[in-house]
Amino acid sequence: MSLNGTYENELAFQADRRKATVEFIKIVSDLWYDKSIELVLFRNQLIDKNVSQILNLHEYAGEFVQKPISIFDSVEIAQAIKTLDVPPAKLDIGKLTYEYHLEDQKYSNATAFVADKLKGASKNDSIKPKDVVLYGFGRIGRLLARELMTKTGKGSQMRLRAIVTRGKIDQTVLEKRASLLRNDSVHGDFSGTVTADLENSALIINGTTVNIISANAPEDIDYTAYGIKDALVIDNTGAFRDHEALSRHLKSKGVSKVLLTAPAKGIPNIVHGVNHLEHDPDKIDIFSAASCTTNAITPILKAIEETLGVKYGHLETIHAYTNDQNLVDNFHDKYRRGRAAGLNMVITETGAGSAVAKALPSLEGKLTSNAIRVPVPNGSLAILNLVLEKPTSIDGINKIMKKYALEGHLVEQIKYELSDELVSSDIVGCSAPSIYDSKATIVRPDGKNAILYIWYDNEYGYSHQVIRLAKYISKVRRYTYY
Repeated sequence: MSLNGTYENELAFQADRRKATVEFIKIVSDLWYDKSIELVLFRNQLIDKNVSQILNLHEYAGEFVQKPISIFDSVEIAQAIKTLDVPPAKLDIGKLTYEYHLEDQKYSNATAFVADKLKGASKNDSIKPKDVVLYGFGRIGRLLARELMTKTGKGSQMRLRAIVTRGKIDQTVLEKRASLLRNDSVHGDFSGTVTADLENSALIINGTTVNIISANAPEDIDYTAYGIKDALVIDNTGAFRDHEALSRHLKSKGVSKVLLTAPAKGIPNIVHGVNHLEHDPDKIDIFSAASCTTNAITPILKAIEETLGVKYGHLETIHAYTNDQNLVDNFHDKYRRGRAAGLNMVITETGAGSAVAKALPSLEGKLTSNAIRVPVPNGSLAILNLVLEKPTSIDGINKIMKKYALEGHLVEQIKYELSDELVSSDIVGCSAPSIYDSKATIVRPDGKNAILYIWYDNEYGYSHQVIRLAKYISKVRRYTYY
């Protein structure tokens, strides 16, 4: 075949591939909005992704499982799911496609395969939608609002009903709140609509009313006056850090549960996927989602502890600067944090090393930790220097991490990264709290000392962990197939 003929064939194939991707996007949307079925591709979100993003995710999926996974396969499996009576669910179409390749000779067609794989899915009539209130509207609060509103669907899980802020509420304030939600210098534009409604003191997000409530104290609010009942309050102010202070939320009318987006004293500190099942939401009313760094390192440490064992180690987190630091040199209560965040690397403390033991008691007293704040606005890196119980190799650790990222109880938490060129900006927008850099791992020749590099989007990845925990607390988790 001539070079021109080859090129024409390549063009035709690309056109067919992109047309199939458009069809796939429509099926993903139909399943979500018509049946409350969310499709993901090896835990990567597919809702609101464009054609190029979908194709790039398929490239990653194929490299991850070392077997081609094409968009045509995904369309076939997605169409099969659409024809079946599947209850509200979250399904990993990457895993389904991979398994179909391995077992296709056992089934007459994709529909028969999917029906067999999802036969365990049953309708869960006990799921009742949960009203959610965001107490505070900073970096994490706005990302939570974005995700909750993007994933509202039919409203069968969590419903964002109100946002609590301090100070007066007028047209200017509402417009500024709307603008901050609509536009984000790190995460880009919100894929939806946001308008200010002064008459009702609300933001209209994707056509849905979210009340903006001004309050100086949690117990001053009567949420029932806004039609809100049995609500989960997600406190992302950082102002209340212990059981007594957080209990003030429960004195408000219409509140039944509280979730703090920071480490806390006297309440369960939970890393979803690691220790959430140890705490019964029927018996506990106040929870903590720990810190972004704790959520990044704990899933990895659990995988290592379960397979190789950890004698002791050190955590160093290279962390993006935060609003806690100064933009220019100025007084600060803590050492070094007063120096200009955009100009300096700043050594500071982190409690993540000791906080891990709250989720993994076997690591009590085994980890030291420190942090360095660096001049990037988002995207952080945790370095784990571990002395192991059992000797291993780079390939040995990579196989362990790949297994945990592909199957088991930590598939939502660990992403296995394959790129040789990975840098911090590449991981912004990743929903996994732990991104394992397989190409950076170091193991001493004797196999007893390993150094692991764990990237994390300290805003977006952590926000998804908060939402996973919120769904568990609210008892609205759907059937999943990972």
